[in-house]
Amino acid sequence: MHNVHHKKVTLPRPAPFLEAAHNPENPDPWQSLWLDHSITINEGVKLAWLRDSNTWSRQFLLPFVRPLARLTIVLLQLLKAIIPNRFCSSRMLHKLLAWALSVFATPEANWLILRHFWIGSENLAFLNANIKGGSVAMNPLMPHDLPDLKDNLFIQHDLNLFNFITRINLSLRANNLSDIQANEQLDFSMISDDGNFDIAPQNDGWLNVLDLQTCIDIFTPIYQLFLTDKDFWRSVHSLQFDETIGIYAAKILNKPEGLILVNNKHPMVVPATWSAGYRLVLHGLSAEMLHAILVKAKQQNLLNHAG
Repeated sequence: MHNVHHKKVTLPRPAPFLEAAHNPENPDPWQSLWLDHSITINEGVKLAWLRDSNTWSRQFLLPFVRPLARLTIVLLQLLKAIIPNRFCSSRMLHKLLAWALSVFATPEANWLILRHFWIGSENLAFLNANIKGGSVAMNPLMPHDLPDLKDNLFIQHDLNLFNFITRINLSLRANNLSDIQANEQLDFSMISDDGNFDIAPQNDGWLNVLDLQTCIDIFTPIYQLFLTDKDFWRSVHSLQFDETIGIYAAKILNKPEGLILVNNKHPMVVPATWSAGYRLVLHGLSAEMLHAILVKAKQQNLLNHAG
């Protein structure tokens, strides 16, 4: 007999607010957010995000977890200053995160986490192919399921971002290009047609109850504990590149107005590490929005060529 943790579900799943009647005296905020289309984002992602946010852990557990997690980050930073590399093990960290997510996180949370590596890879690949003077070395990450995270994917995701920005700008300098310019013909071949990926159905056991935001706040101090101080600071700093990537994409697409929410504030102002969990949530949504914009641009490009 299979353990209850091995029950799998395919995402995204329906949510109560999809079919509920509108009550003017008591409107459902999740329904209002679902019906609003002012933000460009994959509909499956939006459904999974709102469903995951409308949970008891997000409402009742997160308010207690977040301040405790932030205090722990501050205390660990002091500990790391005294014994910087005492508990460091990236391999152990990734094994622990893969196991804990499979047991405790909601299916929606795990699906969104796995998607993040795919969209990050496609976003960077689009920029690499379309920036004049680009075509630098890349390392795409495309995990099918949570065990794939064990291959240091969280660390590699951060390294990919730093390496791309560094390499692309070194290439621009080598080609005497002072600013981001688009190639004459845009290449959308690396962007998935519908924004969906080959991700396995996720666990839906009786312990899989922690929403994405609560998971992130719980795991951020653990992430800090198992990484060197330098690796953790680099991870935190990487969140400030959302706006940088957004600016690159805006220049390539020549549509800056559509990228206003693809940001994590000024890239040169790195907030304190204790806010990393909240900004990681913003980072995930920023990446999803940029990818949705690129999918939409690809579809429009195909229509233009068909016409």
